Amino acid sequence: MPRLHADADEHLWVPVTGSLGFKGRRHRKAAIRMLLTQANRAAGSGERPGSGFLAWVMSQATPLLMKRANGRVLVWVWKSDPDLLVAMAQIQEATSQARAARAMMPIEYDDTESFRNPHLGMGEKLVMPLPADPRTPPFATYTWDTGSHFVTVTAVCADRERFGTVIGSLDDLARSIRVVDDLTVGESEDVLRIDPA
Repeated sequence: MPRLHADADEHLWVPVTGSLGFKGRRHRKAAIRMLLTQANRAAGSGERPGSGFLAWVMSQATPLLMKRANGRVLVWVWKSDPDLLVAMAQIQEATSQARAARAMMPIEYDDTESFRNPHLGMGEKLVMPLPADPRTPPFATYTWDTGSHFVTVTAVCADRERFGTVIGSLDDLARSIRVVDDLTVGESEDVLRIDPA
């Protein structure tokens, strides 16, 4: 199964993926709390902040879930302010159902621009700094269709006014995403062997 790899700037991002135990715990908890708060707002629950206990429980479970995803999902939080920004990259098989779901997305999702990744080629970028529904937080989505899989990077920001200050760093993160796979090279006429020497 293909998995994702990225070269996230360690001065800007803290990885949630692979951060077991105490490592990255504060950043995980803050990011989950921010996402819960945004979900509450989108559900019409007012400005109630995300539950601290629920955020703690999820922060403990998240690294194990990420480990089980085996590189198919990568998550980072903004290092200087974990409550501000969460970014997630994922890879999924491009089934006919996934293609149909993408085709049926709301019309505002058609407002994409071309975005080039040196590893994945030309993709699409959608930036929604001011979604029509004020309860929806600003977000950006980057998508590439490799033919067999969709690679998507989605970032959610808690602050509409500060979203513009982080979009350049999101672009850099999205450009570093690549797909890696373990291949078994057998004896075949289709394989060209090159002597490393």
